[in-house]
Amino acid sequence: MPNEYFKMIKSLRVEKGLSQAEIAEKIGVSRSSYIAFEQGKRELSLAEASKIADLFGISLEDLKNGTVPDNEKYKQMILAFLRLDGKITKTKLAKLLYFADFGWFYYHLKSMSGMSYRKLAYGPVSDAYFRIIDDLFDNGEIDIVQTKDGAMLISQTRSGAKIALTTLDAEEKKLISAIEKKWKGKKTSEAVDFTHKQFPYLYAQDNEIVSYALFTQENPDEIF
Repeated sequence: MPNEYFKMIKSLRVEKGLSQAEIAEKIGVSRSSYIAFEQGKRELSLAEASKIADLFGISLEDLKNGTVPDNEKYKQMILAFLRLDGKITKTKLAKLLYFADFGWFYYHLKSMSGMSYRKLAYGPVSDAYFRIIDDLFDNGEIDIVQTKDGAMLISQTRSGAKIALTTLDAEEKKLISAIEKKWKGKKTSEAVDFTHKQFPYLYAQDNEIVSYALFTQENPDEIF
């Protein structure tokens, strides 16, 4: 495992104010076994790794790669799209976020939020998407209404509008704006169908993490 893997887990533990003994208890190992893991002297079993990933709200892939997605930034990306478009279906919003992360990767070789995206029936979706949408709704920062055709329509609340988008710089906001402008007024099905034809989706197995690297073979002008 790369050193970043062990450093990331230690950093997340410290950030949450948890001791090594507390983490060990939560994943069902001895304190000495957990310390050996943080020191890079032992590897976690799949069950132990899954428990740690759930504890810190990250995917197993992020855990293995030693990368930490920026949940706060991802939340602000959601709000940025909602401020530009007013109301967006839950499925289409997931696609716009995919465009933003993969479009940013095309030029900078890193995604905007650091999120991993999985191949699902309605296109690539971040592992954290549904959880963060639930958090925003529970906090009263977004509103979700079911339409007559069963779609979930998301909009920003007054509380959400008060959140400053401080994690997004001017260039990132510019890309989000360009993507929103490109897809404004287009149906959810159009965005879904478009992602189905892209290399990251085509070359991934069902429920598998899609490749950022494959997106460099696409034409970014088609998404923004």
